[in-house]
Amino acid sequence: MILIHPELEPDTPPKSVSAKPSAGPAAELSEKPLQLPSTRTLTQFLTRAQAAVRLRGQVTVLLTSDAAMRDLNRRFRGKDKPTDVLSFPSEHLVRGTENVAGDVAISVETAQRQGVEQGHSLATEIKVLILHGLLHLAGYDHETDAGEMQRHEQSLRARLGLPPGLIERTISPTHSPKTRKDGATQRIRPRATRRRKP
Repeated sequence: MILIHPELEPDTPPKSVSAKPSAGPAAELSEKPLQLPSTRTLTQFLTRAQAAVRLRGQVTVLLTSDAAMRDLNRRFRGKDKPTDVLSFPSEHLVRGTENVAGDVAISVETAQRQGVEQGHSLATEIKVLILHGLLHLAGYDHETDAGEMQRHEQSLRARLGLPPGLIERTISPTHSPKTRKDGATQRIRPRATRRRKP
């Protein structure tokens, strides 16, 4: 399910997103109104990507603003800055949530900037972020594994027709004009829940 934060709804005046001055050639596209892809297009992609990841259960993707992502990042990761994507896996501790895989939140404003930097559309960048978030929901963690998530994501991106993903951009400067400082995404485990024993 794709949800759009009210700030980003089409009936509100379109926001502009500025590429950072250091973005080089992307600076030419510095003022670009947000043009969200349709929820139908993103829902179709979400269904395909979830099947490719082999992730069962309902997934909700929230498209939101940098301000909302900053708040989520501060509350759940202790980092007072916006980020591109956060994943919130379901712990199945609440009765009736057995068919819920979790939630993914994406900053559309950050996705717009990253799309400009990478030379592709906002829709493509959102799809890259959805796939990355789904892999975190499925239990992958590129910060602690030995490259397993990167290899799996690379294979899935090829199958889904997507450009280089977040992990490669962080590792290889040839995929990104600037190295990310925040380590891209994190798999978020809500503080109120306890870890299950293996």
